[in-house]
Amino acid sequence: MNDLEFDVLDELYFIKTFNEILVSTQLESKELRGILMKLFDQGWIRCYRSASDEVMPEDVDIELDYMKYFYLTSKAGLIAHNS
Repeated sequence: MNDLEFDVLDELYFIKTFNEILVSTQLESKELRGILMKLFDQGWIRCYRSASDEVMPEDVDIELDYMKYFYLTSKAGLIAHNS
């Protein structure tokens, strides 16, 4: 895990929108999208339609809908972040 991935996971201990993560990390939108895609592919984050409506992993289209989702670190992501 690189420093940027670590920083993004650090923001996702509580559910956040793409824009909230963008503001708190001060990353460029395209860069954050790439990091979220990688974290999702590794199973380290989960995506939600709303603060309480999780999207099943097979239904997530993070490449196209990344700005619409809420994000939260998964259990695997927490373990990776704290290792």
